[in-house]
Amino acid sequence: MGLPDLFARWFESRGWTPRGHQLALVDLAQRGKSALLIAPTGGGKTLAGFLPSLIELTERRLAGRDLAHKQGKGELHTLYISPLKALATDIRRNLEAPLAEMQLPVRAESRTGDTPQSRRLRQRERPPDLLMTTPESLALLLSYPDALRFFASLRCVIVDELHSFATSKRGHHLALCLARVASLAPHVRFVGLSATVSDPPALAEYLAVKDEVEIVHGEAGAQPHVVLIDAQERLPWGGHMGHHAVPEVYNIIRQHKTSIVFVNTRAQAELVFDRLWRINEDNLAIGLHHGSLAVEQRRKVEAAMAAGKLRAVVATSSLDLGIDWGDVDLVIQMGAPKGVSRLMQRIGRANHRLDEPSRAMIAPANRFEVLESLAALEAIEARELDGDPPRPPCLDVLAQHIVGTACAQPIDRDAFFEEVRSTQPYRDLPRQDFDDTFDFVATGGYALAAYERWHRLKQL
Repeated sequence: MGLPDLFARWFESRGWTPRGHQLALVDLAQRGKSALLIAPTGGGKTLAGFLPSLIELTERRLAGRDLAHKQGKGELHTLYISPLKALATDIRRNLEAPLAEMQLPVRAESRTGDTPQSRRLRQRERPPDLLMTTPESLALLLSYPDALRFFASLRCVIVDELHSFATSKRGHHLALCLARVASLAPHVRFVGLSATVSDPPALAEYLAVKDEVEIVHGEAGAQPHVVLIDAQERLPWGGHMGHHAVPEVYNIIRQHKTSIVFVNTRAQAELVFDRLWRINEDNLAIGLHHGSLAVEQRRKVEAAMAAGKLRAVVATSSLDLGIDWGDVDLVIQMGAPKGVSRLMQRIGRANHRLDEPSRAMIAPANRFEVLESLAALEAIEARELDGDPPRPPCLDVLAQHIVGTACAQPIDRDAFFEEVRSTQPYRDLPRQDFDDTFDFVATGGYALAAYERWHRLKQL
């Protein structure tokens, strides 16, 4: 199948041809099917996820079938969930171009912890068509008494970088939230977007909250080019900061257009940034980005990178997922990558295109990390990916979800148990564990049962 004329002309004006996996997601959406797209970095995954929603909204409104839009009322159509606040903002910004160039009657906004309170209130009263958010903000939206009204019209949930959620506590909470969304939005379908993973069917199970999920594979990308940095200073036996390699890293930054220097901790980010500035004789524009910085500082760095004004940015995992900055031509990993999949994700920030190899360099922090880095290079060459082992059901996460759900509406314990068990992480949760967790939330447990202020639930 092809795209509608308006969208086909837009692709042609950009010199693009729709990829097979993009057309496949449009076809599945028109049949009401949920899907998991597995594709390498630069394969157009995000656009593939949004295309069906943009097409459906545009066709409905041009045909005059959208009563709420005619009356000026907002109805949420598509919810996009990102693992990073920066990515949610970046995706919203990237959607501005197609919306403006095709003059689509679609409103897109982002909602994270950085969003002003006034805008968050307005979004609840008049939801946008497309809302980009994070799992934490989704959990808060589900805790409001108006959650049923807000989500009733929802047709699509897009979970980007799905592989980053699957086995973490954060992912367990997201799975519970997706099950709640499915109970509030009867016509919703789910779309997962993921980089290449070792076990796609297991990832599809995570997304199968409501119906079966069809797996779509994108075409393979170019093999990345990764080398170790040969530092002139003697490589230490211990330590994890990588200070010995800073002069070489600075010289490499000078030789490239824009670089991202990834580190493994926030403390390391601060120290590497400081060392780079101390030897910055050329006064290169170098930024710093991690989760502990003020919102204004992070947004300033993100905007400068998007505008191509920085020569480099030192960052933690706050920038290693999904961000598309076309000027980035090199990624530098300071210290061992601590995982092949994580390294591949970071490498993909450079030359964010499917048909061009991403270029990266690794600076081991000590002699033992040389071995770890070499093993990672061998795995990349063989296209072997690692993965985290499955985590048992997290009862503390379940307790948090119970409280949030009860804030929105009364809970029927039996129905809620079935809803929880519909998620992949809690599929084998024993009823006794569920009841014990529920009672703990309700009474505070045996240690706090005598103190009424710790009784979080009450019987109606």
